[in-house]
Order: sequence, then structure tokens, then C-alpha cells
Amino acid sequence: MWKAITGRLGFAGGKAGHTADLKQGYKAHKRKDYATAMKEWKPLAEQGDAAAQHNLAGMHRQGQGVPQDNVEAMKWYRKAAEQGYAPAQLNLGVMYFQGQPVVQDNVIAHMWFSLAVAQGNDAAVKGRDIVIKQMTPTDISRAQ
Repeated sequence: MWKAITGRLGFAGGKAGHTADLKQGYKAHKRKDYATAMKEWKPLAEQGDAAAQHNLAGMHRQGQGVPQDNVEAMKWYRKAAEQGYAPAQLNLGVMYFQGQPVVQDNVIAHMWFSLAVAQGNDAAVKGRDIVIKQMTPTDISRAQ
């Protein structure tokens, strides 16, 4: 069900305003050269680049060039999400809804989906609509 919402993880790259290293990482990732993608993105992520943080999270979540690690993925998604990066907010919503690697929490899932929705993320609308069906009115009020 969530694959339909999030589709592919939507690795960022090649957008105006992003550094050449982010673009090079995206190109490497696209050709499945995960070592090069990691080499390009990790320094950017450590410097606070939200797109690079999101991309590292996806690599950890899918086990691409690194051991699959949802805890590490969540760490990087959270860093990007707290900067207002909607794709990371969407993925945090999914992880809280699924309870991986955290305790399942519809209120927090709804909150992250709603933050992404506020930025026009269409996939987050679908996620929020799914999670809201499993919430009480009190839960919805808390999430908002």
C-alpha cells in the first residue's frame, strides 16, 4: 500500500540551486554506483543539505551500498524533515504509520504527512487520508 504512496523514494538531484556534488551523486545513484553516490552526498548531508540528507536516508532504508538500517534512515529523514523538506516529511509519516523503526503512532504520522501536504506534496495527501481513517477525532485534534 505505501509503495503506491511514496513510489520510489524520489532521490533529489539535478534541480536548480543544488550543488554539482548533489547532481553527481544523483547520476551515480541512477547507474547504481552507490559508493560514489555516498561519497558525493554524505559530506553535503553532514553540512546540513536537506536533499542530500534525504538521499542518504533512502540509501540506508533500502540498503543501497550500505547495510539496510531504518534507524539510520530515520535519523537522516528527520534532519531533512526538520528543515521543511517535504519528501523527508512524507517518509517520516510512512515510517511512523508502519512502526518502523519506531513505535507505530498515527498522531505523529498524521503530523508529518500534514507538514508535507502544506508544501503541496500530493503523495502526503494520500498518506494523510489513509492514516486519518484509523484515528479518533481526539487523535486528529492532537495531530493538528
